[in-house]
Amino acid sequence: MRMRYRFRVAMREPTTLIGVVMAILFAYLIIVPIISILLDSVQTQFGDERRTGTETGGWTSYYLIRTFASPIAGIMFWKPLWNTLSVAFSAIVISVLVGGVLAWLVSRTDMFARRWFATALIVPYMLPAWTFALAWTTLFKNRTVGGQQGWLEAIGITPPDWLAYGRVPITIILALHYTPFIILLFGSALRRFDSQLEDSARILGARRGRIAWLIILPLMKPALISAVVLIFAKCLGEFGVAYVLGLPVNFDVLATSLYRNIGSRQTGVAGVLAGAIMILGILTLLVDAWLVREARRYVTVGSKGSMNRLSRLGRWRLPATGLAGLFFVFAVALPVLTLFLSTIMRVPARFAMDNFTLDFWIGRNLDTVALRQGILLTPDFWRAAWNTVWIVGTASIASGILGLLVGYAVVRTPFRPLAAFLRQVTFFPYLVPGIAFAAAYLSLFAVARGPVPALYGTTAILILALMADQMPYASRAGLSAMMQLGKEPEEAAQVAGAGWSRRMRQIVVPIQKGSLVTGILLPFISGIKGLSLFVILAVPSTDVLTTYSLRLVDYNYTQAANAVVLMVAGLALFGTLAAQKLTKTNLAEGLGG
Repeated sequence: MRMRYRFRVAMREPTTLIGVVMAILFAYLIIVPIISILLDSVQTQFGDERRTGTETGGWTSYYLIRTFASPIAGIMFWKPLWNTLSVAFSAIVISVLVGGVLAWLVSRTDMFARRWFATALIVPYMLPAWTFALAWTTLFKNRTVGGQQGWLEAIGITPPDWLAYGRVPITIILALHYTPFIILLFGSALRRFDSQLEDSARILGARRGRIAWLIILPLMKPALISAVVLIFAKCLGEFGVAYVLGLPVNFDVLATSLYRNIGSRQTGVAGVLAGAIMILGILTLLVDAWLVREARRYVTVGSKGSMNRLSRLGRWRLPATGLAGLFFVFAVALPVLTLFLSTIMRVPARFAMDNFTLDFWIGRNLDTVALRQGILLTPDFWRAAWNTVWIVGTASIASGILGLLVGYAVVRTPFRPLAAFLRQVTFFPYLVPGIAFAAAYLSLFAVARGPVPALYGTTAILILALMADQMPYASRAGLSAMMQLGKEPEEAAQVAGAGWSRRMRQIVVPIQKGSLVTGILLPFISGIKGLSLFVILAVPSTDVLTTYSLRLVDYNYTQAANAVVLMVAGLALFGTLAAQKLTKTNLAEGLGG
């Protein structure tokens, strides 16, 4: 009876009704697609009736057996799983070693240009990961596998296949891309570390190595492990790098194996693979959530006397600065410069004035089969650019508004089970790697279901998928905003006779416009450089810039593909910096002092 009375009271205020609508909407946009693709893995798909011995839609274990225990299971699952895990763990080891040193230099030493490096060293994460993959293949590819010569082969050095493609380059690129995770999380923890603990240990006669091993590292362990777990989760769904550098030598990871099976219409097997990627992602991030709770055990009690004193490097100051500069060169300057130079050279790696040209940007009547004009004069490019702005912009605005409404409903509704459900369901896409989430949307919307028509091949499926995929960021921005806004301004307006919509328009939105902008900008920047979500759902007529550039890679139009990727990287980088200015936030906050 008490529960029923509370429910009736809660429904009198539109806040709860809004929460119910949001819950239904996101249950359909997030939970139903995931259930749909999981069902694909245990139900007979059209065309497989003879193989499974059941009718279409009947229950079957055929796809599970085919994926995990058939003669081709090694090719479809076990080898890609091993490749995924080995690349991820190798990238993590390199990231921790390099990022740990750089985080210490930026956070705890008097290295030259420390403030500048605090931002410069996290730029690799602002750029799409496959930017580095295209730069790598521009330098290292060979005619034996790639069909065209790279820069090194053009000057007489033929790179071996293991260096040009496959495990080694994928690992190196992912390590460079995710090293900023270590710099951010580990560096922030180092900055909060009290220097007096080191002083006390040194007074007692402990050497530097012993201090680092017994005092600093145990206190840094939660931040370090959290960074490792997040990098692992990101590597699970990474598609672009493995596609560019793994496809030529049949080096599959789980993401590319899923893509291959969708492309060959093996829907049931794709469902099994998507489910496996989801489970790995969920388990990984649940471990991270547990570690955040465990981090409370590693707290130092500080006071006004606590210090964050910088270590003086002395004669090592210049070499340390050189090390940070070297990372910036290899992780940012060299890839971007390589891509740019490749777009203005007729013959790779020939640095003569008559070899430089702007034809691949603005030329006409080019000597190519299909791409007869420079990229800036190509209608397909501008169509992809418009699709990017239209699709990503619409999804981002919708995400920002819905995120604010979710935050409002969660904070204001007296019906706490509804608030808890909204919190969890809007965060769930963060647990699912992008390519698995895209496969889930393809499973749900590829055919008409009830009143909802088939959406595959339309911009609608891309907008809905991106909107749902970005809700963890948008909803958290809305929650953070509403938790800081008291009820008093609204209650005063309510006493004066203002309705709910007027209170939202004239009080809540104006006060929280900064958080609304954040809830729009973050999904927009992420969507601009996103590939994993779009590569499954986009068709040529709905190409965005990322999928358009990938199609150019497939057709071996290297210069044009690199030009498009450069523009995507520029949008992502300058968009991130502009967002930080507008929202007065800083990714490197706490590192540069």
